[in-house]
Amino acid sequence: MSTAPLPADVATHARNAIAWAMRRVGSTAYATRCLAFVEDAIERANALELFGGDDAHESAELYDAAANTGVPPAGALVFYDAFGELLSTHRNWGHVGLALGDGDVIHAWDRVRVDGYRGLAALTPAPGWESPRFVGWAPLARVLEGSIRREWPADDDPAETASRMQTDRFAPRSG
Repeated sequence: MSTAPLPADVATHARNAIAWAMRRVGSTAYATRCLAFVEDAIERANALELFGGDDAHESAELYDAAANTGVPPAGALVFYDAFGELLSTHRNWGHVGLALGDGDVIHAWDRVRVDGYRGLAALTPAPGWESPRFVGWAPLARVLEGSIRREWPADDDPAETASRMQTDRFAPRSG
């Protein structure tokens, strides 16, 4: 993996996403929606739309995060295995945070918080969940591949939209 500086546009996207995410430290609005939080930080701060996996585990595989296990650079998506129950389904949903570039990640756990990327394994998991296990990270340039420009409505609540989408996508269907 190259340690060369990011191209200017990718570096700007990373700074914008980190600033958006940091303004939400302490918020509980993204609990159980870590991927939505990280994607919203990138998308809404940069007026674009990403096309990754449906959950953090799927995204980690899609981006081949396991190939990058050193200290993640700013803007990288940092992935973890995280097994637990969500919407009546128990499996590896994964967990993801956004690297700040200093060994820390900002992520949505019980609330939006900043932790050392290796320290997440020590977090107390929610009932029915296992502690997260570090998988690796994906460079922001890889995550941005295939993204498109998109203007997000100013009056839209991103956390509320994420909650609705999570239920629509993963809630068991009756009938």
